[in-house]
Amino acid sequence: MDARDAARLLKGVRAAALGGGRPPAAPRPEIAESWRRMLAGGVHPDRDARSRVLSAAETEERRQTSPLREILPVLREGLLPELDDALHIMVVADAEGRLLWREGHTSILRKADRLGFAVGADWDEAVVGTNGVGTALVARRPVQVFSAEHFVSSHHDWTCAGAPVRDPRDGQLLGVVDVSGPLATMHPATLAWVSSVARLAERELRVRHLESLERLRSMAAPLLARIPGRAVAVDANGWTAAVTGLAPADRIPLPKSFGPGRVWVPQLGDCVAEPLPGGWLLSVTGERRDAAAARVVLDLSRAGSCSATVHGASGSWSQELSPRHAELLFLLAESPRGRSAAELSAELFGDPTRTVTVRAELSRVRRHLAGVLTHRPYRFAGDVEVELIRPEDPAALLPHSTAPAVIRARLSRTGPGVIP
Repeated sequence: MDARDAARLLKGVRAAALGGGRPPAAPRPEIAESWRRMLAGGVHPDRDARSRVLSAAETEERRQTSPLREILPVLREGLLPELDDALHIMVVADAEGRLLWREGHTSILRKADRLGFAVGADWDEAVVGTNGVGTALVARRPVQVFSAEHFVSSHHDWTCAGAPVRDPRDGQLLGVVDVSGPLATMHPATLAWVSSVARLAERELRVRHLESLERLRSMAAPLLARIPGRAVAVDANGWTAAVTGLAPADRIPLPKSFGPGRVWVPQLGDCVAEPLPGGWLLSVTGERRDAAAARVVLDLSRAGSCSATVHGASGSWSQELSPRHAELLFLLAESPRGRSAAELSAELFGDPTRTVTVRAELSRVRRHLAGVLTHRPYRFAGDVEVELIRPEDPAALLPHSTAPAVIRARLSRTGPGVIP
């Protein structure tokens, strides 16, 4: 479809959605979900709202502390050579939606300035509406927004494609890389291009992580050789560099409050922790114990930062959750009697046959939450008290999720709204 025809169609879809009419076509699911959030949050569809732009000093401080700084060369190499010819610009934003770097064709940069799409600006979805930066941060997956799919009408002459970048060490969302430009210059394949470059950047972070583990291994190996018992060297995120007397594990979840001295580690038991350059030496002094959890707090109140905190007789620890793991634990928290793999597959994907994916993901969850989950059926263990913390706004429950069961849970508390 011609770009102008597509823009006219999308404007009709948006007008019908906002007015409660019958749209000429259904909005894409990720766009419809974003529009629902905008309506619930009070974003005005025809008013260009902007927040305070960071000062040059504040922006530079964020740049210096952002892990995204390490992968700028990869992003530039993968994107910049094509931007001038394509009349696009590249933007890199942090996990709060603040634009930290912006490069590309000069004439498009000037147009972006007039839109407020400038370094230091806040492009959080709740501030400026549906867009390739803020919506990708909420959805936690690549998103392309064409013309009138932008919720705010002043953005309709633009199309943008944004892909999240995650830290492979802990799964933390670091930010978004986005390519934007006038509607007529964009191509449907842009999203695949940007997503591929984002994955290359994550691979660069992974390579650097493996190099740091190798340095830690070299440092720890002589120490471990002199320890008669069981010990393990891990980095600050719990990734294993070297072990002695123990079965190797890729990663050991560390307690929430962690420092030198005696500490209880869920997978190991009682340990003595000693700092190493780039990590910790954990010497096991007690017997290994499973969690024996008394209570689990599943915190889904903050978009993009879901966690499970386990409280037991021997202490407590927290585990950050990936979007998929947050969905699964939410479904299990809502189903005390448990769910089969087929039931979870239907609730997640609308397809009861995708059980292999469900079983693989739950196997990963159970490795991190030892003693908390059981199977046949999948559920929280009978002696575990589960506290589920939802967001204040029901529509903000796992906003990245398109799982049928999660969407039903949102609507059951907010009503169906006007967007189909």
